[in-house]
Amino acid sequence: MREEEKKRTSQNSNWQRLMKKRWVFPAIYLGCAAIILTAVLVSQSGNESEGNPGNPEGQGTNISYGDQDSMEVNSPVENFVMPVTDVNSSVIQRPFWDANASKEEQEAAFIEYNGIYQPNTGIDIAMKDGETFEVVASLSGTVTHVENDPLLGNVVEIEHLDGVKTIYQSLTDVQVKVNDFVEQGETIAKAHTNQLNKDAVHVHFEIRKDNVAVNPSSFFNKPVTSLLEEEGQASEEGSEPAGEQEKEETPAEGEDKPEDGEDKDGDEGSSDEEEESVSYLT
Repeated sequence: MREEEKKRTSQNSNWQRLMKKRWVFPAIYLGCAAIILTAVLVSQSGNESEGNPGNPEGQGTNISYGDQDSMEVNSPVENFVMPVTDVNSSVIQRPFWDANASKEEQEAAFIEYNGIYQPNTGIDIAMKDGETFEVVASLSGTVTHVENDPLLGNVVEIEHLDGVKTIYQSLTDVQVKVNDFVEQGETIAKAHTNQLNKDAVHVHFEIRKDNVAVNPSSFFNKPVTSLLEEEGQASEEGSEPAGEQEKEETPAEGEDKPEDGEDKDGDEGSSDEEEESVSYLT
């Protein structure tokens, strides 16, 4: 019994001596603080992982504003492509009519039907071997119009962004319907003939911005944004600065201001003489 009491007394004295050390209490406080801080960080990390699950692999960050649908901020911009699967075997049979082209090029871009000539608002694409082929979507978009026109054949219109749409005519075996979303390169029909071009199996392809036709050959392998930028530049060049008005010509010093009914060059106007106006219908 005495030996056990001696051991207890020795242990108590050692513990008391340890507690008297100056570094003991600061060490205890620091250890407790470290444990508490670690617990808080672990708890916050768990809450963030539950509230913000990671995006699925291969998808970008989605951003939404108010009630608007979220959009993928790193979605790639597509380039216009030929609406055929084998570009190397294709040929542009009839080009787009361009007002700035040469006379020979303009003549080749006219369409003749029942003795009436009209400019081609797209391009006619055929295969070198003359056989039919699959017609694919030039850009991803939503089908907004499908029609069997007696003159143009089967027609498919696909809408893209900011008023851009692509039009496909002279089709057969149409595989899409209105409100379908088609991916770029997806088959929408097969090429055929129509009343405007009975001699060759082809697809008539158009690109339009706000219903104005542009030359598709100028935009192949270019992003759709290039069409939007070009249209924006044309609008800026064609617009006049706000507030600018035509200034009325004032006579130089020493010259009399023309009277009413008198021309600027001094000739009096005559009510009996009228200029003949001619208008041309296109």
